[in-house]
Amino acid sequence: MPRLTGQIDTAKTEAILNAAAEVLAERGLAAPIEEIARRAGVSKQTIYNRYGAKTELVRALVERRVDSITAPLRDPGAEDHPEQTLAAYARTLLQVISDSGYSVMRLSIQSAVEMPDLAREVFETGPLRSRAQLAAFLEKENSNGRLKIDDPMQAAEFFGGMVLGHRQTRALLRLGSDLTNEQADDLAAAAARVFMRAYAV
Repeated sequence: MPRLTGQIDTAKTEAILNAAAEVLAERGLAAPIEEIARRAGVSKQTIYNRYGAKTELVRALVERRVDSITAPLRDPGAEDHPEQTLAAYARTLLQVISDSGYSVMRLSIQSAVEMPDLAREVFETGPLRSRAQLAAFLEKENSNGRLKIDDPMQAAEFFGGMVLGHRQTRALLRLGSDLTNEQADDLAAAAARVFMRAYAV
């Protein structure tokens, strides 16, 4: 059965972003667009047409990552089950820092002096946007009367720090995860449980 135009566009976009993540992880921000295009199975012009510049490609990678992290906040019924939703959000945070997709953050840190605008873009599109979406979810829980939080953004920061702890530094240093999948699940559930108790009505 032939794919529809939208499906083809989505497949191409995913191929480009997957190839970009691989090539940038291997070769840094100096990686040639030609290599990304070759691995994605598209023309260089296709990448330029979609993203214009490498910085926009990096932004798209970060946005995709944040969409993945925050997906549990948008699941049907998420607001009705805040503890389970927070645990799922925590689990995606732990997953992100344990896989190769964290390479964009490393690259941004390495190039921050020479490319401060890119570093700012990555921060605002990535960690700040993720926390803002969590804060918006917490604000809804306030409105629903399930939690009592005076400053949702601060509470979102507390939750992220509680989940990640030293593991974010380990990821940036390429030391690998110190958690098994089962331990990550337990940590995510424990963080959600403690958070809910701290802000219970």
